[in-house]
Amino acid sequence: MASSLGRLSGSRWGSAALGRGCRRPCARPPDSAAGRFGGAGPGQTRGLGYGGGTRGVGGGGRARRAPWLVAGLAAGLAGMAAASLQHLARADMVPRTEGASGVSERADELALRCNSFMAHPVTALSELRARPGDMKTQMELLIMETQAQVCKALAQLDRGAGFSVDRWERKEGGGGISCVLQDGQVFEKAGVSVSVVHGSLSEEAIKQMRSRGKVLKTKNGQLPFCAMGVSSVIHPKNPHAPTFHFNYRYFEIEEADGNKQWWFGGGCDLTPTYLNQEDAVHFHKTLKDACDQHDPSFYPKFKKWCDDYFVIKHRGERRGIGGIFFDDLDSPSKEDVFRFVQSCARAVVPSYIPLVKKHCNDPFTPQEKQWQQLRRGRYVEFNLLYDRGTKFGLFTPGSRIESILMSLPLTARWEYMHAPSKNSKEAEILEILHHPKDWVH
Repeated sequence: MASSLGRLSGSRWGSAALGRGCRRPCARPPDSAAGRFGGAGPGQTRGLGYGGGTRGVGGGGRARRAPWLVAGLAAGLAGMAAASLQHLARADMVPRTEGASGVSERADELALRCNSFMAHPVTALSELRARPGDMKTQMELLIMETQAQVCKALAQLDRGAGFSVDRWERKEGGGGISCVLQDGQVFEKAGVSVSVVHGSLSEEAIKQMRSRGKVLKTKNGQLPFCAMGVSSVIHPKNPHAPTFHFNYRYFEIEEADGNKQWWFGGGCDLTPTYLNQEDAVHFHKTLKDACDQHDPSFYPKFKKWCDDYFVIKHRGERRGIGGIFFDDLDSPSKEDVFRFVQSCARAVVPSYIPLVKKHCNDPFTPQEKQWQQLRRGRYVEFNLLYDRGTKFGLFTPGSRIESILMSLPLTARWEYMHAPSKNSKEAEILEILHHPKDWVH
């Protein structure tokens, strides 16, 4: 989760120039209360024909340790022209630099890459240029790029509202950029946040890490850290379009003896209100393809980890139909794990956006909307009670609450002793939430 205090600078941008999106939904029964929530019109594309895949080579990895501080994301959608976002307010980018041609070309390449972001990177371009091969530089550019690609993909679908772009600073060190779309035509709430923070871990955060088996050497109770990631939670209006979450992150700590530990974490998962078998297969197959490029053991291992992590323990059910989840990947090398994370990030848009396109105009009833609200209540329960990132962010000095709680939906519902009817569509999804399924074999 993002962590910060301090000043905010904001801008807004819409999606009118980004092409076609879903039409404003209408209710199935003309006189139904569903009309105020959205619904269907004829002619919506039903297929999953989103092209593009993931790429990269890498190695295996082993997962062992700690919690995560900041969230992470993933996306594809390469080739979106920056010209179509002329109305997007961004920080001024660094102009061409003087000096040797090689330095100038590298500077221009970095400035051009940054020009497609939602805002200027958190770290100064001069510092990024000074350490081009450093993993912190590579990861920050990846998460900034991912944020921009995902926001553009979402804006293509929803022209009913624009993203607010808030740049924030953390007085203890670092900052971030939070992009949030609220109450659009397609999405009730969609947030994509980047954070790049550093400083010293709190005693509570260190305690939480040690409780998970991490050996940490502090000096006078201090443990310097640097963490960065991109995180997104997307809540569509239509109950037949699934909620989606992803994050990808990188973490470094420096122990009292100067030893540095590093690891990557992340994942993405799908939370449908109603089960659609074709959607589930498409989502999981896309993630499996990304994992298989690096290690065929990754998908089954990280799929199980996801099923085991997103459990609402007091309800005895999963939050959704899973995806992949991993933490503390630190082998065989930074470069290998980074390439794996890149592949996962590039799989986000093709795994999810086709599902929203397919369902954003589906008809629905007031009863189906009510069930969506009840399932969102379960989403809130998990995030506030069990999510390690949420708790870790709240334990971090200078945490920015608005960014940490960005994942919560605008609306949710709790009913006393609610239980769906047997053999209903609602009971069908509950069965999957109690007993996870293999979707790709």
